[in-house]
Amino acid sequence: MKNLISMRDLSKDEILNLMDIAGKIETGKIIPDLQRKLAALLFFEPSTRTMFSFDTAMKRMNGDTIIMSGTKNTSAKKGETFADTLQTIAQYSDIIIMRSPIEGAARYASEVVDVPVVNAGDGANQHPTQALLDLYSIIKTQGTLENLKIGLAGDLRFGRTVHSLAQAMALFNVEFKFFSPSFLQMPQYIKDDLSTKNIKFEELKDIEGNIDDLDILYVTRIQKERFASPEDYEKVKGSYILNKSMLDGVKTNMKVMHPLPRVDEIATDVDDTEYAYYFPQAKNGVFTRQAIISILLGEV
Repeated sequence: MKNLISMRDLSKDEILNLMDIAGKIETGKIIPDLQRKLAALLFFEPSTRTMFSFDTAMKRMNGDTIIMSGTKNTSAKKGETFADTLQTIAQYSDIIIMRSPIEGAARYASEVVDVPVVNAGDGANQHPTQALLDLYSIIKTQGTLENLKIGLAGDLRFGRTVHSLAQAMALFNVEFKFFSPSFLQMPQYIKDDLSTKNIKFEELKDIEGNIDDLDILYVTRIQKERFASPEDYEKVKGSYILNKSMLDGVKTNMKVMHPLPRVDEIATDVDDTEYAYYFPQAKNGVFTRQAIISILLGEV
């Protein structure tokens, strides 16, 4: 693994190896030392958990970071090309971790620079490091990634987290339920990919009454920033709100996950139930991203 751009680039064995390393880092069986290593965090789109968890991951391994948030105070304002910006930053850093609103930006970066590139989200396309921390969260709560039934709810059209997760879990013989308004259904290319791999899925409009057989319910927000017009967003916002009463009768092992930030799609009365896992899920991002960085820099 030279870069991490898409979940399509990872084999099942590579994913399981990364899960194993993340677990050993969490338990202290592996303690990577990245002293004198520097990660460039290039975030051209807002982020809280992803940026801070990468920053935390690097510093917990004795490494350091430089951070670019947007392009307001950079030479891009003077007309410098994206390629020149990337090649310059690559001279200062050992690894580039990048988020962009432009689909394909991370792959382009990996073709321009000679240091490893990690895709921290590119538009509505992919978010592979989120998918990997999601897989780590699933394996911690379920004991396996195999033969699970997983529900994905909310904005499945623009939600890059669910795109990456669906592609990753397709390697593990799972079944899916997709909950979304018709306007926000899972993209056809992902459904075609699942069908090619003989992964069963069904598309439903209502969460209530349809989650009793799930092992994981993965909820996403309706992403206002991805809509072309405010009117389109207003039509579907608040389409799905999971509350505590809707969890009556679910499996005892079932966990509710969310990539965060949460708006109103999970009511706060769910937070104190044994099913809520979205905040521990965020913590798992540090261990997973420590593993990703360590593998790409050849430290494990």
